Amino acid sequence: MLGSDGSTVATGDIARLAGVGRAAVSNWRRRFPDFPQPVGGSSASPLFALVDVEAWLCTHDKPFRLTPVDRVWQSLRGSAVDLELGDRIGYLGGFLVFLERDPAGWKALADQSDAVVVDRLVEAMRTAVPEFGHLITDLPDRDAAIIVRLAAEAADHEGSRAVFDFLCQRYLEVHSRRHTVTPAAFAVLMVALAASEAETILDPACGIGTLLLAAAGSRAQEFRGQEVNRTAARIAAARLLLHAGDARVAVSDSLRSDAYAGDLFDAVVCNPPFADRSWGQDELAGDARWEYGLPPRGEPELAWAQHCLRHVKPGRRVAILMPGAAASRRSGRRIRGNLLRAGALRAVICLPASGSAGTVAPDVWLMQRPDGTPRPDEVLMVDACSEPAGAVAAWAAFCVGSELPAGSRAVPIIDLLDDDVDLSPARHLAAAGTPSSAFPTGLSALSAAVGALVPTLPDLTDIPSPDVPVMTTVGELVKTGAVTIRQAPMKMGTAEDGPAPVLTARDVRLGRPASGTAVPLPGAVTLKAGDVVTPLAPRTSAVHVVTEGGPLLGPRLYLLRVDPEQLDPYFLAGFLRAAQPAPGSGGSSLAGRLDIRRARLPRPPLSEQRRIGAAFRRLMAFEAQLREATALGEELVERGFAGLNDGTLRPTVAD
Repeated sequence: MLGSDGSTVATGDIARLAGVGRAAVSNWRRRFPDFPQPVGGSSASPLFALVDVEAWLCTHDKPFRLTPVDRVWQSLRGSAVDLELGDRIGYLGGFLVFLERDPAGWKALADQSDAVVVDRLVEAMRTAVPEFGHLITDLPDRDAAIIVRLAAEAADHEGSRAVFDFLCQRYLEVHSRRHTVTPAAFAVLMVALAASEAETILDPACGIGTLLLAAAGSRAQEFRGQEVNRTAARIAAARLLLHAGDARVAVSDSLRSDAYAGDLFDAVVCNPPFADRSWGQDELAGDARWEYGLPPRGEPELAWAQHCLRHVKPGRRVAILMPGAAASRRSGRRIRGNLLRAGALRAVICLPASGSAGTVAPDVWLMQRPDGTPRPDEVLMVDACSEPAGAVAAWAAFCVGSELPAGSRAVPIIDLLDDDVDLSPARHLAAAGTPSSAFPTGLSALSAAVGALVPTLPDLTDIPSPDVPVMTTVGELVKTGAVTIRQAPMKMGTAEDGPAPVLTARDVRLGRPASGTAVPLPGAVTLKAGDVVTPLAPRTSAVHVVTEGGPLLGPRLYLLRVDPEQLDPYFLAGFLRAAQPAPGSGGSSLAGRLDIRRARLPRPPLSEQRRIGAAFRRLMAFEAQLREATALGEELVERGFAGLNDGTLRPTVAD
């Protein structure tokens, strides 16, 4: 059995490998005196020897699944202190690129002793992957040979890309505060706005490569990044080389030591460090990049904005993430005004707050380097807080001069060039008011929604003295094979853009289709039609029956997959729903994790299950339409107040 290399696991790893929740692992530690003792970590986050955990799970007949890529991760955790973990993952990424480019070279090395592998692997990697060579010094220590052999085995099973994606995701779960990661929805939006047609793309503050990686599926052929943190640069370079091909990441401060001075790109995307007052204003005061004005010491984001504009070709675009305050600070109004006068600033898009982008909601500034054509007369303002992807449609409509969607407005530049030069979207969208035509349109939509409500209800009859049914539990149904319970990894790459849709816990609560996205890493669960999904800790009633397979199961959800020859999915969903707290109850009794196996339900014949399930299905459809009608009604009330207030609506005078 492997594991003698010092591999360790945290409680979250044990839960994932055993297919249970963290609470179950904590319970095992309390109930079983022979549960392995911690070998490292802290009292709040202990680490256990993997070999001991495997032996204990086998002894107690607890099923577990340890994949080759899991072994790589646990070996990495056990061979390095936390501060070294990022470097080792970066080196391993370089090895996986080498493995893809020169499998014969690795095969020749793999037959050698561990000492020979450690001695020769660095030079082999530098030769096969020259773009990564400047990021390699020496392999950390003798454990490197063990880990690269495990990684090669995992790559044979999963592929090099999937292995490195998995390792990066696990690393970010452990060290989420050490790296600023652009949220997936933001990255997709910024690439769509600035780089959808670009063949060369630059990110001068690339971090671990999130923004550049979001463009890997576009027309882009050449990816260039710069990052001051060498650990992040290694990870970014490996990710891009595995996913995007022609990629290079320089290691230095872009503002002080520009690795691409004089180079122009088709697009630039950037999520710069916010509020960095030591960005170098004094030493860079005379820099030629400050075409629109010397950035104040407290406005480093305006330095990054001008740096990005300097690297984009005339007529091409820059998408940069900015703190919301940068749109209105008095110290930056001169530069904002100059950007407007030159026609360099084309759109300001307000995004939802994100922990990785600061506690205040950030904005995307979409800029375009002037190319000698007439200056545009308007700037697009968009509120994309509820749906970031909607900003792409607003920008497309703005470019062709068609009607803008709700939540967006074209603001004349002359109206912005006042004493404040305030570019906050909320200020200008609020001033736009509500068109009077929206009220009758909303009234018609509400009338149609209300009219469709009652017919969706099932025809139910009172039973004064119902028979007491024989009850069973979900746990008993699992034992008989009628139900299988699955869970997704607690974190599954939602910080990264990915092609697979994900059904989230919020989607289940709101009764809407899958809204998340992720890369389908090992351990991901694909939903099938007929699956029943419910939150792990429901505070209000929420159960979802999948009607069309394809999306991935999101974190913090139970999936109950039924055998349709034994159990009707809507029958199961209805009784699970009835066992949950009613809306408005507060859910105090279910504030913790739901023990789904103890949920009770009757077990009538399958034909009767289907009759009852059909009624549950109609109730769910009624609830969805009722929710839609409620939202339409609330929106109509707001339109009415706004229209009467600004004079765009007046009461109809009766004859």
